[in-house]
Amino acid sequence: MWSFETDPDHQAELDWAAHFIATEVEPLDMLLGSPFDRSDPAVAAHVRSLQDVVRARGLWACHLGPELGGQGYGQLRLALLNEVLGGSSWAPTIFGCQAPDSGNAEILAHFGTPEQQDRYLQPLLDGEVCSTYAMTEPHAGADPLLFTTTARRDGDEWVIDGEKWFATNARFAAFLIVMCVTDPDAQDPHRRMSMLLVPAGTPGVEVVRSVGVGTDRPGEGTHGYLRFTGARVPADALLGEEGQAFVVAQTRLGGGRIHHAMRTIGQVRAAFDMMRERAVSRSTRAGALGSLQMVQEQIADSWIEIEQFRLLVLRTAWLIDKEQDYLKVRKEIAAVKALMPKVFSDVVSRAMHLHGALGVSEEMPFMAMLSRAEVMAVADGPTEVHKVTVARQLLRGVEPDDGLWPSAHLPSRRAAAQARLGATLEAGVVS
Repeated sequence: MWSFETDPDHQAELDWAAHFIATEVEPLDMLLGSPFDRSDPAVAAHVRSLQDVVRARGLWACHLGPELGGQGYGQLRLALLNEVLGGSSWAPTIFGCQAPDSGNAEILAHFGTPEQQDRYLQPLLDGEVCSTYAMTEPHAGADPLLFTTTARRDGDEWVIDGEKWFATNARFAAFLIVMCVTDPDAQDPHRRMSMLLVPAGTPGVEVVRSVGVGTDRPGEGTHGYLRFTGARVPADALLGEEGQAFVVAQTRLGGGRIHHAMRTIGQVRAAFDMMRERAVSRSTRAGALGSLQMVQEQIADSWIEIEQFRLLVLRTAWLIDKEQDYLKVRKEIAAVKALMPKVFSDVVSRAMHLHGALGVSEEMPFMAMLSRAEVMAVADGPTEVHKVTVARQLLRGVEPDDGLWPSAHLPSRRAAAQARLGATLEAGVVS
């Protein structure tokens, strides 16, 4: 049975979250820097007080189960909540579901030993630290089969050598989850790699530089270019089993991709609201901008795209809840990931142009939003790769037609219909 209504109790929580974010959290977006920078004690104390309010409301880390301090929300409820959180850069941190920490917490919850969970997971859940997921590499991008960062056993230690690229929040992180080649000769290429936990400050781990995006000034970025030179971690730093990195990664990436999409809806809606306000506030000699048909078309197109995207995201979230297996919803997750940056970019571009010179200035958020849209086009795998995944999934199981003409060839279908019903029709009787 299909329903497009939100449970009234959950809607009440969403309404509370929207009001709380608008009054208490969005001001942080205007005044503070990165939500992952915990260096200022006064900021940390204020953030902690807001997080305590969220905890008391029962909305802290809702993607995790009660045993880990969350609510165990399914993906559909998370989608609706993340849509509210997406409009504020600080809101995910205040609600304990910020990326990449949320995905790293899922990995530790599923694959971490009790000792690893005590050391790494609990501080993460308590909001005391942030973390990094170091997967992509400069020469290979997001293709793990081309990775060259290695970890070799030396007695009771792993020795890591190589480079990682665009490791989000590396300069703020208390620890890293690093994907390394541990068995380069494995017959199954998907068993070549393992995940290792690496504490920040480990000798041999260097943040070569912190890379920004778009309008970020040099040195202000939060995406790390990392170099590992003989970095040593204990043998028990292995996360999951040796050779299990692909399984571990899919646990993280499936949820991460859909959560990015959920939050994107909130950001796109914010741009759309700015567009509508501009359309009724500014006038030309011909009247309000919103009275011009071209502007009306842009507003209509934007709303239609947002609603289509939102329904695809919610349906995908519902399917994940139903199947309880990200791999069974691989096609839908890939489709969401492929569509997300296009809708984001389309709506923001229209809103920006409607604001004229103000729109492209640093006094409006559109240029930064466009940068985020482009980041979404490459984060967790580029758009093109996800389109290939969708196409392959759709072509799987389709039987080829080995005849001279396609199965929809109209003359052939008419001939088949004539052979089946011709005599009956000529006799004037149709059963």
